[in-house]
Amino acid sequence: MKDIRIQNEVKLARTAVGLTQQQLADQAGVTRQTIGLIESGDYNPTIRLCLKLSQITGKTLDELFRAASSEGC
Repeated sequence: MKDIRIQNEVKLARTAVGLTQQQLADQAGVTRQTIGLIESGDYNPTIRLCLKLSQITGKTLDELFRAASSEGC
């Protein structure tokens, strides 16, 4: 079974509301490094953190996160 790769629009949503990585991290209760890793796709956040990011940015979960299309799926 292949791992599902998740694409996200967290950086676009964050910048659209005028927040730095540090400001978003502070509001979400995580480190700036965590936000950087999420934005780069190197960390999959918990659903609880996804919901916090959604509330802070005013985006739906579907707008923030989606499964990346891959061949053979």
